[in-house]
Amino acid sequence: MKRILCFIGAVALSAVTGCTGGAAGGRKLLSIDFKQGQSLRYKFVSSRDININWDPSQNKTASAKDKVSEYKELFEMVVAYRPVEIEPYGLTTVKATCESVKVQRTSAKARHKDAVETLPGKSFTLKIAPNGRIADYSQLNALICELGENAFRPGRKQGRIKEPDMISDFWASQWFLWDSVSSIPNAAEGVEIGQSWTSRLLIPTPMVLRKARDVTYSLDEVRRTEKGQVAVISSKYSVSESAPTGWSESTPDGWPIPYSGRFQMSGTFGFLRGYQVLDMQGRGEELFNIDTGRIEKYDQEYQIKFSAQFPVSIGSNPEIDIKQKLTMELLGG
Repeated sequence: MKRILCFIGAVALSAVTGCTGGAAGGRKLLSIDFKQGQSLRYKFVSSRDININWDPSQNKTASAKDKVSEYKELFEMVVAYRPVEIEPYGLTTVKATCESVKVQRTSAKARHKDAVETLPGKSFTLKIAPNGRIADYSQLNALICELGENAFRPGRKQGRIKEPDMISDFWASQWFLWDSVSSIPNAAEGVEIGQSWTSRLLIPTPMVLRKARDVTYSLDEVRRTEKGQVAVISSKYSVSESAPTGWSESTPDGWPIPYSGRFQMSGTFGFLRGYQVLDMQGRGEELFNIDTGRIEKYDQEYQIKFSAQFPVSIGSNPEIDIKQKLTMELLGG
């Protein structure tokens, strides 16, 4: 998959130093590479600490802690990516298979297992361009919608009731896996140390909420290791004013909508409503091996604060503080 970017880069720059990441002027070509018959296994972890302050006006009183509820959620998953068809000058088809999933939650327990716990053994294919852009999300989108249906309690006597789930955490890990590379403008020209570029990522949340974060990536340095040249890409986050519309084949830049129709969410986050983002700050780091054409790991951390409303006015509105951490690590391949 590197060959197409190297070829284009040679035409554009007239000075490509080879297909191992070198380009004119000290620029580095960051392109995704798969090898026939070789699977890549990644472990994804999403964890968040959730604090709900039911009465922020009492923060300075001795009984303030009695007004705060603390929850934790954890999602762990291992996915294997196997190239099915490699097109040297076009799209590569990759089959992703979910090998294992674990969910832990200290908030109100769901009556049924989390929808994402049905993932082990399920597969989907992605068509990926050499710059990491996913050109076909259709099977992943279908799987996300299937998970959305699995999140509802069986039976409809009390209407459609959705249990807590970590679908957005799964979605965030897969939909944006190569985002740091695929969002580089004019990728065939390469990236130089100190260069920055922007993108937009999903904010996974425990409530039914469609929020995005604006991302600024920067190439901080290139390290020489035993495994090859490693690009160190830092990232900073801030809340976006809006999120993309729903995904479809006619709107490929849209995002999935896991749930449809009218329903009620069980638990605390079905009781509260009117969520508004008050503040968000965060940053991350990614290690991308230029020579092998693969992400080795990333760490993303941010803190986001929401205000919420009770169904009826009973005083000050609660505030929700979430500390989120997202990690990915290459296990082998």
